[in-house]
Amino acid sequence: MLAMIHSGAVQGVDGLSVMVEVDLARGLPMFTTVGLPDGSVRESKERVKAAIKNCGYEFPAKRITVNLAPADIKKGGAGFDLPIALGILTASGLFAPEKLEQYCVLGELSLDGTVRSVPGVLPVALIAREQGLKGILVPTANRLEAAVVGNIEVIAIDSLHQAVEFLAGKIECAPVILDQSELLVSNAFYDVDFKEVKGQEHVKRALEIAASGGHNVLLKGPPGSGKTMLARRLSTILPDMSFEEALETTKIYSIVGKLNADTPLIARRPFRAPHHTISDAGLIGGGQNPRPGEVSLAHNGVLFLDELPEFKKHVLEVLRQPLEAGDVSIARANQTLQFPARFVLVVASNPCPCGYFGDEKRECNCTHQQIQRYTGKVSGPLLDRIDLHLEVGAVPFQEINDERQGESSAGIKGRVDATRRVQEERYRENNRIYCNAQMGPGEIERYCKLDDSCIRLLEKSVERLGLSARGYHRILKIARTIADMDGRQQLELSHVAEAVQYRRNG
Repeated sequence: MLAMIHSGAVQGVDGLSVMVEVDLARGLPMFTTVGLPDGSVRESKERVKAAIKNCGYEFPAKRITVNLAPADIKKGGAGFDLPIALGILTASGLFAPEKLEQYCVLGELSLDGTVRSVPGVLPVALIAREQGLKGILVPTANRLEAAVVGNIEVIAIDSLHQAVEFLAGKIECAPVILDQSELLVSNAFYDVDFKEVKGQEHVKRALEIAASGGHNVLLKGPPGSGKTMLARRLSTILPDMSFEEALETTKIYSIVGKLNADTPLIARRPFRAPHHTISDAGLIGGGQNPRPGEVSLAHNGVLFLDELPEFKKHVLEVLRQPLEAGDVSIARANQTLQFPARFVLVVASNPCPCGYFGDEKRECNCTHQQIQRYTGKVSGPLLDRIDLHLEVGAVPFQEINDERQGESSAGIKGRVDATRRVQEERYRENNRIYCNAQMGPGEIERYCKLDDSCIRLLEKSVERLGLSARGYHRILKIARTIADMDGRQQLELSHVAEAVQYRRNG
């Protein structure tokens, strides 16, 4: 007898519909899984067999063939355990298949029949909804994650026995329901605030510009000057995430298994700060079974690279594509996967190995060769892709000891939101662009028109600073953002002058 069960897998960051076909035939007892299963899927036969027996059901002494269709795409993970077990029991005649045909099924089985959580439930729930299925059966630990999708019945399953009883019509299970708008608001909180930062007003101003236009930032200064503290607070002044952005980001965290069961929707901007020992695959994504890397985990948020020169040079070079394109292409012999990677990059660096080159109060003990070797670890093309280059000096004692708090993140964010609304209106007919940092040459020519005084200033700046064409365009993007913050349609000399001084160290 043949049974067919809807299930799903993950391909890149999207769900893939998989039909689990189970056939029971006469012959010597054996269990075969086909359809390009990986090791974890092939091992499911042992878990399924033990779970069926330990739940009090009879495991059929027949020739069992399980096909995972489409058969030309590799399948991985333990999420096929539950659909395979239900397929075997349905093909054995334990219960009628009519109800099972209306649901997508996903879950890992323990040997006693308990259903364990699996990664990637959210994208599978999305693909099940697109297919018009009535609902999805998921592990209880994944119930909130699946319910985020909406417009699909989510049934939380604790055990194989409960799943059988529900599909046989012997028990009723109430669907899990979530209020998406309330979830988006309740999870959008941060545990840090700009009001905790003493001094560094010029850096705060630059970070406000970065948040307003989506620009990348380099923070350069001695140890203890507050570079990390400032970077960690950038995400608190970025605009609130829309539901679509939150869903897109949550999919990535679901796939890599980093989604907290109590927080099914990531509603605040991600902040990722990988250690400098990270590999290129860890940063950009990849591996034998390609998975998203840190640049994708930072999607719609902030990627912070502290101690930039300590990162391996070849690791830093792989950042070029996502910085330009906003995504990552992972090519393999049989497939090419796209991972989203649209983020604000913030990098921090000391001026030299000891950190005190140019410091007025502490002497640098590095040689010229050491300083040159240290700063030379970061390539010019990568630095050229960073819009704002900032000097972060040591904070004077008077400012550290000042009991007055600085401006809060909420106050800064109010101005950032107003500036972003100006940009949304400007680019409303172009769905590829939502902020000034994403402008191409055509948009720069259209929205960054210069008068004679601005042209003369830029000409001198390009010659004196030795800027590339990319650097020139980035000055115009920054100036456009500053003008938007001032509520000006036309770029003025003050806007261009401020933009130039953020590139003087580039």
